[in-house]
Amino acid sequence: MNTAKDEGRELLSKLPEDCSLEDIQYHLYVIEKIQHGLQVAEEQGTYSQEEAEGRLKKWLT
Repeated sequence: MNTAKDEGRELLSKLPEDCSLEDIQYHLYVIEKIQHGLQVAEEQGTYSQEEAEGRLKKWLT
């Protein structure tokens, strides 16, 4: 497992040299949200395509 520092270094190596601090903060935010979502999915499970469509149907009508 990579440490937070390792992940930060990897992110910085992928961003352009002229990126702003705001760009870095945004990318860190997105990475954190994705990791959190994956953790929740692993712990609580996910919905099948059919279940998701059924749950969304009431919102889409």
